[in-house]
Amino acid sequence: MIERAYTTAEALGIPVWCQDEAGPYQAVPQPGASWQPDGLPAHRPHEYVRGGTAKLLTLFHPATGEVRALPVERAPNEILHPWLLQELDAILADLPPPAAADPARAAATWEWREDPLWEHASLPPLRLLLVWDNLKGHQTPDLLDALVERGVWPLFTPLGGSWLNLAESVQRILVRRALEGQHPRSAAEVMTWLREQVAGWNADPTPFTWGGKRAARRQRARERRHRLGGSGGYTRRPIRRRLGRAARPLLIGIPHGK
Repeated sequence: MIERAYTTAEALGIPVWCQDEAGPYQAVPQPGASWQPDGLPAHRPHEYVRGGTAKLLTLFHPATGEVRALPVERAPNEILHPWLLQELDAILADLPPPAAADPARAAATWEWREDPLWEHASLPPLRLLLVWDNLKGHQTPDLLDALVERGVWPLFTPLGGSWLNLAESVQRILVRRALEGQHPRSAAEVMTWLREQVAGWNADPTPFTWGGKRAARRQRARERRHRLGGSGGYTRRPIRRRLGRAARPLLIGIPHGK
């Protein structure tokens, strides 16, 4: 369902956003390359100073590459939920009203909204799909009701399927650019660098398209039915087996002629 959302929802006028919380990132020397003169490699301090940690709350729109992020020191529900609803309100305010007469959009709406917790007849029009991790804090009743009332439908990644969340991909890029090879001295410095990287990314965002090696493997697994030994081909029809020596009854311990 998440894969179908990435590939078909935008064409139906339903934007797909991804949400994730990255971190925590410590204010300690970070591994990675740094600008050092030849023969003078960077030295790591031997003291361990607890400079605090920082996290990055991220909303990512793969179709345009836009990132809405907030660096914070901690991300409990009291911080995450208000920020998420505020950002979603701003996103929805810029969207055009849904075209209720579109039959393809209506069919996809019911397909994605396969959930017995809400009566379909009472649901508002679907305006946005939200892909995020299957965490307990993301499934509190108050938050889910607030999302559904706004026309936002959450799509939770399954256990072990966080790779379906494209927000994790853009977070790795932003964090690597902000912290790789650096030595932040405090959590405030980490948050400042993350905020600057998000601003630089949004100045020239890169759209993401669903696909990659894992998606290709899943597609091949769907198409492949019966493998052919020793080659990369496959057949959709099982190979008819010939009764040979291996298929004959095996008689053990019975004297000849019995």
